[in-house]
Order: sequence, then structure tokens, then C-alpha cells
Amino acid sequence: MNEHKAGAGAALGELTSRQLRARRRRALGRLPDLEGYLAGSLVEQGRRCGKEGCRCTRGEPHGPYVYLSVVRQSGRRSLVYVPEALAGLLRRKVLAGEEAQRLLAQISAINLELFARRELE
Repeated sequence: MNEHKAGAGAALGELTSRQLRARRRRALGRLPDLEGYLAGSLVEQGRRCGKEGCRCTRGEPHGPYVYLSVVRQSGRRSLVYVPEALAGLLRRKVLAGEEAQRLLAQISAINLELFARRELE
């Protein structure tokens, strides 16, 4: 996630401070609306009901069902069931969150380069 250390820093080091600030402004302009920000990932899983004679006992699980995988305040990861009617909405929210994280990492790498030059404002 730290682009500066992951190799993108070399490319940033070749840009002028003016170019870095312009790149940072463009990244800020591309940030999605964060009101509906949702950190997590969507997971699809099949489930077994355990009823005797059900198809799931023969290896054909029910589903797939969609779950939101999130990290709770305790630091533990948990799965939250997502009703089918909300799966599309949550998928868009999670994708927007991933894009925001990517852009924030890019902005951080630019700021780190500016800081290394002692030009961070």
C-alpha cells in the first residue's frame, strides 16, 4: 500500500515538485464521494443446512450467499450477511472504498516525496 517504498517512489523522484503537486490535485479530484464509504470485501459462500436427505449433504451447498467481510473494533474479522437485494449496492460501495484507498495511498506517496525534499506544505 505504500507506493513510495514499493517502487513508485523512484518514478515520483523524477518529477518536479510542481508536477507532484499537480498529480496530487488530480488524485484528490478523483476521490469518490466518501459519504457511503465502506471498508471491507464481499465474499460469496455456499452453506449447508444440515437437514437429513438435503442436497447440501451430498455436496451441493445452498447459495451462493453474499457476505461482507469486515474488521470489527476488537480487531477480529467477521462476516455480515448481505441480502441479495443489497448486494449490488454494497458491491459499488466496496469498490468506491477500494478506489479511495488506492488514491489515498498515491497522495501519501506524493506527500512523502515532497516531505523528503522538505517541500511539503
